[in-house]
Amino acid sequence: MPQLGFGVWQVPDEEAASVVAEALKAGYRSIDTAAAYGNESGVGEAIANVDRDELFVTTKLWNTDHGYDATLRAFDESAKKLKLDVLDLYLIHWPMPARDLYVDTWKAFVELQKDGRIRAIGVSNFQPAHLRRLIDETGVVPAVNQVELHPYLQQADLRAFHAEHGVQTEAWSPLGQGGELLSDPVVTEIAARHNRSAAQVVLRWHVQLGNVVIPKSVTPSRIRENIAVFDFELSGEEMAALSTLDRGDRIGPNPDEFNGA
Repeated sequence: MPQLGFGVWQVPDEEAASVVAEALKAGYRSIDTAAAYGNESGVGEAIANVDRDELFVTTKLWNTDHGYDATLRAFDESAKKLKLDVLDLYLIHWPMPARDLYVDTWKAFVELQKDGRIRAIGVSNFQPAHLRRLIDETGVVPAVNQVELHPYLQQADLRAFHAEHGVQTEAWSPLGQGGELLSDPVVTEIAARHNRSAAQVVLRWHVQLGNVVIPKSVTPSRIRENIAVFDFELSGEEMAALSTLDRGDRIGPNPDEFNGA
């Protein structure tokens, strides 16, 4: 799995093919979509002409499709839209604890992997308690947990749990959806020192922490800029300065409370 991929959240289906094509041209080889994004067909169109062996494609099961049989049906639908026989990574989008179906859903994921239809299975927005229950009840550790993670929400305890159990941390909204974070004086000062953009500094911070990141943009110049983070390095002092920015502030819902469709 490439450490830096391309996310397509909020990209309309009719625009997804051209936006993903731009990302592929810029050098991205990991594409992250989801059933809930409504753009799997556009992504499938964009990747159809690329050598399959060069691509790493992720999609996610939406909340309304939890449960063993519903999961199997939803996977078939996503695979059809993406025009893929085998998916690289499939994630449970949210745990939905009030519905209490995520273990049954995970058992379907395990079966799909055994059948050779998915190379790796994982989750998204799972807390340690949710992860522990999956592992205890099925014996299968998720390969990935994709969670909201950026300098304002650093998730140190969750990352430590991942490290202990061999789960790869993947960050959604790795740039905090832009805005305040990218104008934070600590970030902009480091950016000026390296002659880089604030976004590149934040993405480099993720890379050096070992996070997988999936920045999203529809602007060609930013698409190219976001992947150009492997030719410079932040110092220990700069990493420490960025670590002080943690506020514990979420942009998205709290996974312990979110049960929406």
